Amino acid sequence: MPPVFPMLTVLSMFYYMCLRRRARTATRGEMNSRRAIESNTRALPINVEIVQYAKEVLDFSSHYGSENSMSYTMWNLAGIPNVYPSSGDFTQTAVFRTYGTWWDRCPSARLPFKRTPSTFCSQDYVELAFEEPVYPTAVHILETYHPGAVVRILACSANPYSQNPPAEVRWEVLWSEAPTKVNGPQARQFTPCIKQINFPTNLIRLEVNSSLLDYYTELDAVVLHGVKERPVLSLKTSMIDMNDIDEDEDEEKYGCGMDTLNKQFSIVTLREWPTNGYFDKLPYELIQLILSHLTVPDLCRLAQTCKLLYQHCCDPLQYIHLSLQPYWARINDTSLEYLQSRCTLIQWLNLSWTGNRGAISVSGFSRFLKVCGSELVRLELSCGHFLNETCLEVITEMCPNLQELNLSSCDKIPPQAFNHIAKVGSLKRLILYRTKVEQTALLSILNFCSELQHLSLGSCVMIEDYDLIASMMGAKCKKLRSLDLWRCKNITESGIAELASGCQLLEELDLGWCPTLQSSTGCFTNLARKLPNLQKLFLTANRSVCDTDIEELAANCTHLRQLDILGTRMVSPSSLRKLLESCKDLSLLDVSFCSQIDNRVVLELNASFPNVFIKKSFTQ
Repeated sequence: MPPVFPMLTVLSMFYYMCLRRRARTATRGEMNSRRAIESNTRALPINVEIVQYAKEVLDFSSHYGSENSMSYTMWNLAGIPNVYPSSGDFTQTAVFRTYGTWWDRCPSARLPFKRTPSTFCSQDYVELAFEEPVYPTAVHILETYHPGAVVRILACSANPYSQNPPAEVRWEVLWSEAPTKVNGPQARQFTPCIKQINFPTNLIRLEVNSSLLDYYTELDAVVLHGVKERPVLSLKTSMIDMNDIDEDEDEEKYGCGMDTLNKQFSIVTLREWPTNGYFDKLPYELIQLILSHLTVPDLCRLAQTCKLLYQHCCDPLQYIHLSLQPYWARINDTSLEYLQSRCTLIQWLNLSWTGNRGAISVSGFSRFLKVCGSELVRLELSCGHFLNETCLEVITEMCPNLQELNLSSCDKIPPQAFNHIAKVGSLKRLILYRTKVEQTALLSILNFCSELQHLSLGSCVMIEDYDLIASMMGAKCKKLRSLDLWRCKNITESGIAELASGCQLLEELDLGWCPTLQSSTGCFTNLARKLPNLQKLFLTANRSVCDTDIEELAANCTHLRQLDILGTRMVSPSSLRKLLESCKDLSLLDVSFCSQIDNRVVLELNASFPNVFIKKSFTQ
């Protein structure tokens, strides 16, 4: 028996260390819920749990609906459920703009940034405010159609209803997971296991990735459960995940790496080592190639090991392409200041989602571009709500070589500010989705930016006369390859005729939810005859599309890959069969709510054309 007691002592010490570690990481909020301790821990009954629906939608990256309506918009996430527990396609739900991989397989698709961490897969987000700040105990997401898109849930320390904004805004991940394929489109209540945080919150952010979905995901409501006082955990531990010990170390390092990103970049004194090991024997170019596979936090940490690697990690050649979007919650003016000396040769920069709630100032952004903007070719600023007219002016002055500019959902930029973009005559891609660009500024841009190849004007509600805009495109933008006019409210057959005559290189055209276009005017047959290179054509929700239009597409647009005719009542199965036989490259055909195309027809067409994804949506 004597040997037993030393063993028990060792086990007791190990058990105690595990509990200490668990309590410490839970307090810091660094423990990932997927590898969290499996236990019976629960809050002691000192708090009454508060259950609340979202009071308000504060921010989002995109939505399927219109800016002047409630149908299919993110604003439907506020309040009690409208649809749940019913399943199907309902206008009263929140729907993001894209799904699947179709948007990555069309002419307007953008090349991805290298060095994006594998753990970051978010494509869209929505931020929700609740009435009462609480320590979260559960988050319920009511999904009513094609669930499975949510990949991350975050909580913010800032109270959106407080009169005194905090000096520092913190975001903590409550739960995250890679995209998963959910069997079936039926409604569900999604309640992931969230981790405990050490501050109360009434601001929750959902991030989604819809790449594995067969159709648009639809969300109905979000329910936040929580308590007013910080929970005290009981210690009824049943099992400890042994992998949690080593993996938490890595997670702490990663989290710390981003928390102290500014400090790490600013380090100038390093330990003195007699040699740099075998790295001294490697060619400089080979070390650069090896380091090019590291993420930004990894470069920060590696720079602290020795002077040789510090030199490599700070080499501007390592920052030719830089995406800071994965670290949006940590980037601020200080981050940009420390990056300046390393980004003097930068050509691609992604600052999407960054800088909100005062993290990046106009002066901080301007200082960075004045040092690092001269070589910029591509600038991604999606959802950058700190941007104003001064920022656009600095961009046009400091980035003379700029070819791609993404201002998607930058809805805080005033209308007159967009005039500055006309100074960048080298632009080839311009994304103005959900911005307040007005007609005069856009006409000026089209007049001076004749090199444009890709233009997105989806949901730009301040443009009064799209026929005039289309006429200017036809006259000035002869190289246009893709054009997004999603939910353009006033374009007519006249504008379409000007566009088709002048922009005959068009390969992608989105005219979804454009109610003023009528097939009887011949606008769609004119498109088919004038634009033989079309690969993607969206005529979503245009009930006038008829057999004649489909047959013209079959005869003239044989390179067609994606066609959306959702909602038409005039298309028959026979014309669809002609289209499928003629367009051998067709991969997506959306016939949802097409009254003549029932499920039996879809099954028959699927059997005859198995390589085409034929979508038929439904409502219960």
